[in-house]
Amino acid sequence: MPLLLLDLDNTLLDRAGAFRVWGQAFLDSIGAPYDDIDWLVSIDADGLTDRWDLADAIRDRYQLRMSSIDLVEALHDGVVEHTRLDPLVACSLQIARDVGWVPVVVSNGAVRQQEAKIRRTGLDRYIADWVISEAAGVSKPNPRIFALAAESVRMRLRGAWMIGDSPEADIGGAAATGLPSVWLHRGRQWLDQRFTPTRQASGVIPAVAAVLAG
Repeated sequence: MPLLLLDLDNTLLDRAGAFRVWGQAFLDSIGAPYDDIDWLVSIDADGLTDRWDLADAIRDRYQLRMSSIDLVEALHDGVVEHTRLDPLVACSLQIARDVGWVPVVVSNGAVRQQEAKIRRTGLDRYIADWVISEAAGVSKPNPRIFALAAESVRMRLRGAWMIGDSPEADIGGAAATGLPSVWLHRGRQWLDQRFTPTRQASGVIPAVAAVLAG
């Protein structure tokens, strides 16, 4: 039974889409110009910007009286609320399980938000377990978090694959751990010269198919 390690945001779940939907609704609620969604998406940097820094940037730009903590909570809750599990993604995970693979999520981020996404979308029904960096005390690309993911289901990393969209965290982490990987390019070109993914795919469904075929 090989181990299938998977990133969460913008791999199994469309975090970028959920953030954009929440962001547009939030900007509408404060009367911001419609085109400001592009600024908000840009400063969010695909979720890599610290939540508190993002909240401060929003408060400063629009001179909001809303506290940073309330804005961070609104962001967390709003992204979770608008996150959906694609039925085809669920189907691909079920197929992987049916042929003997063991899917485990390996995610950087806050436990409360990441677990809420996993449970609220029903993703927990299709994976064996998950490891989140805040709880693990270590984050991708550190090889330790991949070892913890294997330990969570009492398996070894030998024979495992990693699927994810982050060149540094997912593919770099897989390379540091000695694992083959599939990079979800999302329309981007691979630029890093330090390591390369074993495969590239346009989304998680063809990525899972590539792993199963390989």
